[in-house]
Formats: sequence, C-alpha cells, structure tokens
Amino acid sequence: MDRGPLARLADALARISSRWVPDAFSIAALLTFVTLALARGLGRADLAGCVRAWGDGVWTLLPFSMQIAVVIFAGYVLAVSPLVRALLDALASVPRTPRQAAAWTALLSMLLCWLNWGMGLIASAVLVRAVARRRPEADYRVLVAVAYLGLGTTWHGGPSGSVPLLLATPDSFMIKAGLITSPVPLADTIFTATNVGLMVLVTLGLAAFAGLLHPSAVRTVRADPAALGALESFEPPRRPASPTPAERLMHGPWLNGAMGLLGLAYLGSQAWAGRFVATLDTVNLVVLTLALLAHPSPASLVRAAEDASRPLHGVVLQFPLYAGVYGIIKDTGLADALAQAFVSVATPRTFPFVVFCYSAVLNYWVPSGGAKWAMEAEYLLRAAGTLGVGTPAVVMAYAYGDMATNLIQPFWAIPILAVTRLRFGDILGYTGLVAVICFIVTVVAMLIIPATL
Repeated sequence: MDRGPLARLADALARISSRWVPDAFSIAALLTFVTLALARGLGRADLAGCVRAWGDGVWTLLPFSMQIAVVIFAGYVLAVSPLVRALLDALASVPRTPRQAAAWTALLSMLLCWLNWGMGLIASAVLVRAVARRRPEADYRVLVAVAYLGLGTTWHGGPSGSVPLLLATPDSFMIKAGLITSPVPLADTIFTATNVGLMVLVTLGLAAFAGLLHPSAVRTVRADPAALGALESFEPPRRPASPTPAERLMHGPWLNGAMGLLGLAYLGSQAWAGRFVATLDTVNLVVLTLALLAHPSPASLVRAAEDASRPLHGVVLQFPLYAGVYGIIKDTGLADALAQAFVSVATPRTFPFVVFCYSAVLNYWVPSGGAKWAMEAEYLLRAAGTLGVGTPAVVMAYAYGDMATNLIQPFWAIPILAVTRLRFGDILGYTGLVAVICFIVTVVAMLIIPATL
C-alpha cells in the first residue's frame, strides 16, 4: 500500500473529519440552537418569539423540499436504467491507458453532474465500476476520486443547480418573502458567458490534471477483481415464464413508452408555445420523462424507484429543521443584524468574494446547497440590496462556494463509496488537491470579473 505524503494526508484529513464532523441531522439540530441563541443576542428577540418563529418556519419549505427530493429520486432512477448503464459501459471502453482512464472518468463525471447532479452522482458511481473492469491496471483510488469531481466542481454551475433553478421558479419562497420581485432566468445565472467559460475551463483543466494524478505502475493500487465482481448493480426484475395478464402489463414496454411520450408531448408543446421556462419543476419533469423512456417496463422502473427512495431520508428529516432556522432568521431581528455584518466587511466589488468564502466554509458543515440557501437567502440578499450588488452575482458566488468544499466533505461521496467499497480517506488526498486548485481558479475568476458572475 502506498504510504506516501498524499496517502498520509488523506488519512489524517479522514480522521479529523470522522472525529469532529457529526452526521447531517446532528449538525442541523446544533445550527437550530445556535440560530436561536443568535436571535436572542444579535436579533434581540424574546424566547417566546424565537420559538414561535421556529415553529412557523418548519413547514414553509415543503414545496422546495419535495423538489430537491425529486431531483435526487429522478436522477437516480434515470442513472441506473439499463439504457444509461449500457451507454456508460460503452463510454468506459474509450480510454486505452490508466492515465486516460482517470482523465476520461473525471471529464464524464463533471459533464454528467453539470447536466443533472442527481443523475450524475449515481451515474459516476456506475461509470467508475465499468472503467475499473475495462482498465484493471488503473489505480482504483484515483478512479473513484475523480468520479466524485462533478459534485465539487460543476454541479451548481449547471442547469440543475438548485439555487439558480429556485431563483427562476415562480412563487419561490424568495418571491413570497419579497427578497426578489420576479423570477431570475437561467440566462442571467447559469448561461452567462462568465459562468459557461468558467465551467469549460474547470472541466477541461481538471480532466487533464486528473490524468496527472495517476501514480506510476509500481505505486498503483488496483481494484481487487473479486471485489469488483461482487459489486452490486441494478438489475430489472425478470419476466415470469408464464405471466398473468397483470404481469404482462408490468413487464411490457407499453405503459412506460406511453407515459414518456406524454411527458415529451407536454414539454414540446410548452417549448413550441414559448412557455417553457427552466425551473426545478420543469427540469425534474424532463429527467422523469427520460427515466420512463430509459426503463424497459413498469417493473424495472418501480424496482429502481424503490432503490432511489433510500437516499431521500436526509431531505425528509433535515429540511424541516433548515426551514425552522430560516423562520427564526426571517421573523426576528437576526436577518437585519446578519445583513449588516456582511455590509460592514464588504464593498460592492468584494461582496461576491465574501459570499463565496462564507458559503464554502458553511458548506463543510451543512453540505446541502438548497437547504443552506434557505437559511442564508434572507440576510445575503438584504446585504446585496444595501450594497447594490445584483442577485445573479450573489447567487453564483454562493453556488461556487457551495461546491468548493464538497471535495473534502464525505456526505455526497457516500453513494460512490458505497458502490466502490472504499473509505473516504482512500480518496481524500486526491480530491483535496483538486479542491485547492479549483478554489484558486474560481477565486481568481471572481476577483477579476466579479460584476459579471
């Protein structure tokens, strides 16, 4: 086993994380009481008012919670479909050398997560397994590490980014609270020249760097063939030998195809009439429609849906707590106090950079872009209004910061690690190095052109 500086650093960071970073629910609970204390102190609210604000806020983000749950759910169902798995297996045959395998896996991970982070997260896990089988001489740790890059470099800068999509959604909680007057289209956030250029630079640059991460042959740690063979993969249920009429329907392609075509017809009619707007709801409908068409039968779709429901417990359990924190911030004097604190340390030019750094630090403790924004939007957008900084610039700075520390936080790596049977410490040295490079590139870009983020 390689025990060089990189491996020792990875082990040290993993030990620190496991010792000091509790589970996500515990963090959400702790943040609740920290916010209560801040509301009492900085916000000068009485205890009864704080408790009332918390209770009034708990269920205010239910639509948003469901939208985020569907992002994960629909992406998972699409990613494990036989059609997507066959496509990923074909793509896994492209690289011819270990370094090419690392670069190719990194490139596809970042592109997949840019397109849809829910699908990309699971598809990257499927991809790394396929590449490891095709190129067994490649370092398994590096393959798994670079398969995780999409969640730390591109997802929040793509068309499924939670906060830009939320900003584009009519009747979002930000519009209801008066933080913004109308939806902000993706053309002003995701599809600006600045963001697209940054995403292209990061994707191509880090893909090339991923190839350099691969160690020499004598230091390569290969995947155990027996372990690879034992890895579970999604398999559609088999059609019974003598199916009943109900089983013929469940295992036939007609219902999936008809429902998928219905979804396409609706989306096409909206686009034809000029009414198609990219929001969390429309993006989720696109992915669900593709999932319907990618599965060969209702039986296959239902089996995938059962598997997809397992990762949703975090959203169901934690989002009400985050909503309660949002309620405390919104309905006490804490929002004004926090907004004033940001105004006091930033100028119109430096405010996006301050938001970026703040978002990156908080993301390590609350690794959920949408939930974290629900807590922060009230005072960040107030501060932006005071300083005269545009909402798109603030949102994209927040999005970049939200990604910045994912690569050194194990929460979103759990699906990939579960599939590949590695520890986070096995990959942290590599993902941490990439995180530093991506952080530097993003900061330079923001400081050069902050006004056009």
